[in-house]
Amino acid sequence: MAERPKTRKRTPARLELEGAVALVTGASGGLGRAIVKRFRAAGARVAALDLNPAKGRRPSGDLLEVRCDVTSEASVREAVAAVIKRFGRLDILVNNAGRVGTGRVEEVSAESWDDLLRVNLTSVFFCSKHAIPHLRRTRGTIVSMSSTNGLTGGSALSGPAYAVAKAGIIALTKNLARDLAKDGIRVNAIAPGPIDTPMLDRLGEAGKAALLASIPLGELGEPKDVAELAAFLASGRARHLTGITISLSGGLVMAP
Repeated sequence: MAERPKTRKRTPARLELEGAVALVTGASGGLGRAIVKRFRAAGARVAALDLNPAKGRRPSGDLLEVRCDVTSEASVREAVAAVIKRFGRLDILVNNAGRVGTGRVEEVSAESWDDLLRVNLTSVFFCSKHAIPHLRRTRGTIVSMSSTNGLTGGSALSGPAYAVAKAGIIALTKNLARDLAKDGIRVNAIAPGPIDTPMLDRLGEAGKAALLASIPLGELGEPKDVAELAAFLASGRARHLTGITISLSGGLVMAP
C-alpha cells in the first residue's frame, strides 16, 4: 500500500485583518480567548476587555489587556479611550461579553432580570455607542454575539432574560446596520448554539448527551468555530454582508 503523503499543518488565513485594531469584550471567557487568538493570528492588533483580564497571555505589542465593566458606561468610555491612546484607531468591535441565566419567568427576581439584560444587551449598546465615532473614521465593522436562544425564545435552562437580551441583540444589529450603512460600517451578529465550553457543564453528562443527540451534524461546536466566523465577518471577505444574524449550531436551529 502506498504511503500517504504527509499533510502540512494549516496556518490560519490572514483574512485581510493585517494591522486592523479589534476590541473584544468578554475576552477572558472560552469564546473570548478563542476570538482574541484568532484575530491575532489573522494579523490584527487586539484590545482584550474583561472585568477580570485573562492570565497567562504574554504581553505583546499587538495585545492590550484592559479591565472593563461593560455594564458601566463610564468604564466602557474609559476603555475605548485607552484603546485609541494605545493603537490610534479602531476597526473592529466584537461584542462578546455575556452571562447565562436560569429559571422560569415567575422564578426570576427583578434584580436578576435587570442584571442579565444589562450584562448581555445594555453592554452592547454602551460599547457600540462609544466605538462608532472611531469606526466611522475607518469604515469599520461590529460583530455581536447573540444566541440561538434569541431566535427560539430559549427555555428555563438559560432563563427568560437571557433569551430576551439575545433577541434584543438581533434587533439592535439590524437597527445599527441600517443606520450606519451610509458610513460604511457593517454590523452583523452570530447566534451560537451549543458550544463545548464550561458553560455546558451545568447540564450534567446525561443532559449533554441528549443535547448532542439533537444536533443534526452530530457534534458540539467549538470556540474556534465561533472565532473563525467572527474573523470572517470582520474581514473584507464579508464586505457585502450587513444586518444579518448567523445561526452557528450544527443545524440545531436553522434560521432563515
